Amino acid sequence: MLYIGCHLSSSKGYQAMGRQAVDIDANTFAFFTRNPRGGSAKAIDMDDVKRFLELSDEKCFGKLVAHAPYTMNACAADENIRRFAREAMADDLKRIEATPGNYYNFHPGSHVKQGADVGIELISKQLNDVLTEEQSTIVLLETMAGKGSEVGRNFGELREIIDRTQLKNKLGVCFDTCHVWDGGYDIVNDLDGVLEEFDRIIGIDMLKAIHLNDSMNPCGAHKDRHAKIGEGHIGADALINVINHPKLRGLPVILETPNDIDGYANEIKFLRENYSDN
Repeated sequence: MLYIGCHLSSSKGYQAMGRQAVDIDANTFAFFTRNPRGGSAKAIDMDDVKRFLELSDEKCFGKLVAHAPYTMNACAADENIRRFAREAMADDLKRIEATPGNYYNFHPGSHVKQGADVGIELISKQLNDVLTEEQSTIVLLETMAGKGSEVGRNFGELREIIDRTQLKNKLGVCFDTCHVWDGGYDIVNDLDGVLEEFDRIIGIDMLKAIHLNDSMNPCGAHKDRHAKIGEGHIGADALINVINHPKLRGLPVILETPNDIDGYANEIKFLRENYSDN
């Protein structure tokens, strides 16, 4: 089964997101746990959660992929920014246990001239501070495009973060097609080779979710500019290959293309028409 969706607004709660997902033929979705550009978080209405979980069961939703705010930088040079990142992640992980067994995706961060090794150490320290054996949520490190001083620009850096984190069973990876392409991984001409490299360095069992995006840039540009499906340098055929790849089948696929809700509905329709159940 293809579990596919997009980012939805959480402003009206879980049930509203679930209903909107059903309206566009999605059976998973992503949402920001708090204001993506700030630190505020709405209180969770457990009656709303209950209604959503009933809808999710009825419609056979796949795992949700919550997204941390963009302002969260676990490896910032500024200690106050790191403190916010740690406190926000810890709070988010408590809050999203309201919908247990899902995913929490975050950008590892930017080391801001401290060097990648320092960044990796700071990110893993935050994970060691906030992850607990009791949580049912799996925290996903997102593959990054490598712009500026981003950490996670290659599979090796993600492996280093995982190696330095104690509760590895609470970690996974979100594979962003635009980011890996911009990072220099040729998923157009050698998807098999890219996934074999991922498996060799990280382990394919750690790959838990996909951000499916085209790219406005050529391979290796390190710029991170998303494009609509089929309107970028990756192209529709390569992205169809991603959702149909045997090593990726069954993973939640989240669209982060520059679209409104009707645009997402059209992309979901197109991808469902090009998905093989065999």
